[in-house]
Amino acid sequence: MNLAFLNRTQRALQEYYERIRAFQPNARYYLLNVIILGAAMGVFRLLFNFYVLSLGFDEALLGSLITTSSLAALLAALPVGYLADLLGRKSSLLLSTLLVGLSIGGMVLWPSEAVFYLMNILSGVAQSLGAVSMAPFMMENSSEQERTYLFSFNSGMQMVMASVGNWIGGFLPGWVASARGVTSTSSLAYGGALLIISLVAVLGVAPLLFLRTKKLNGAQRSVFTPLRYASQHPVLLGKLILPMLVTSIGAGLIMPFMNVFFRVVHRQSDPVIGSLFAWGSLAMGIGLLLAPPLAERMGKIQFVVITQALSIPFLALLGFAPLFWLSAAAYYVRLALMNMSTPVYQTYVMEQVDESSRATVASLVSMAWNFGWAFSPSISGWLQVQYGFGPPFIGTLVLYTLSIYLYWEFFWRKRSLVTAPVPGD
Repeated sequence: MNLAFLNRTQRALQEYYERIRAFQPNARYYLLNVIILGAAMGVFRLLFNFYVLSLGFDEALLGSLITTSSLAALLAALPVGYLADLLGRKSSLLLSTLLVGLSIGGMVLWPSEAVFYLMNILSGVAQSLGAVSMAPFMMENSSEQERTYLFSFNSGMQMVMASVGNWIGGFLPGWVASARGVTSTSSLAYGGALLIISLVAVLGVAPLLFLRTKKLNGAQRSVFTPLRYASQHPVLLGKLILPMLVTSIGAGLIMPFMNVFFRVVHRQSDPVIGSLFAWGSLAMGIGLLLAPPLAERMGKIQFVVITQALSIPFLALLGFAPLFWLSAAAYYVRLALMNMSTPVYQTYVMEQVDESSRATVASLVSMAWNFGWAFSPSISGWLQVQYGFGPPFIGTLVLYTLSIYLYWEFFWRKRSLVTAPVPGD
């Protein structure tokens, strides 16, 4: 029994290693960008809310800023999808990375409400450009053999490096505070830390300079392609996108405020929250790296439904556990289970469409995801001020459960996409 188990484990590890070795040079350079930008964004997401609050603003503004960024990404998704085809994948990824770094720096150098809104618009557009370029880029630079591994490795490395960033972010304001002679929870400490991170984010352009990619021809980048494709395949697109839309509405109620939740409800310090986020991102990263072989054995859609369904009880425990350690433990498990299916489903979506339509579909997927985040945080911020975190958590639980049902109904029970014609056939 033990020998057989060891042999199976060895074969699985060897297979995983072979899939990673198959990554193409462009994919490897892109993953270096993911490592740099992932660490920078891990620090940013931990500290930005605290930075805004340290300036005297409240949670309602935080919700509005998140809404602004997501709404900008939503509105920009189709135009930047066309722009991504016009510029090419390399230029699009370069521009996205550069603008993300500049938007962080702008909020530190000119800290005012108006600049916060302006830079969040810029950040939203930049992240939308990166999002609509990412999936088509990985499809173009992978074969069927290692594709799911590349998508999962991309997401996994983002989370692992976010873990590093979260851990550093918990201590970085203290280091800046010591150097500047201020308290670690002051706006100067948070602002100094974020300024450093903006410079690190800009450095993420370096590995992208080595990419070798092609531009699409004029026919492939027609401005009417998104509308034409949507009109030709409305049912297919609706089924692919609707579950993600429902998930995004639920996620926007709670996920942008997790650091505030642990500070307000469980009264934890910045270093504790930073360490918590670091270990959470690491747990999520490990889950993402384990996802490809599990999805191969279970089936992509089965894997999505099962892992997300298992996360629901842990979400409830996270939101309503009376003890910090229970809530923290649930946070880790929920992160791994709910998010490990994301790149698997991204791969599945990209496999349903032909090459010329991938940027279009990626734009529509990005719109669906940002739609919920564009509106839910403002609602959640108001609910938190009035009633606390209970109602937002209940809303997230209901919406996540609905999205899981939709995945099951559309793709598992009816198997509707198995026999659907591939666009262009």
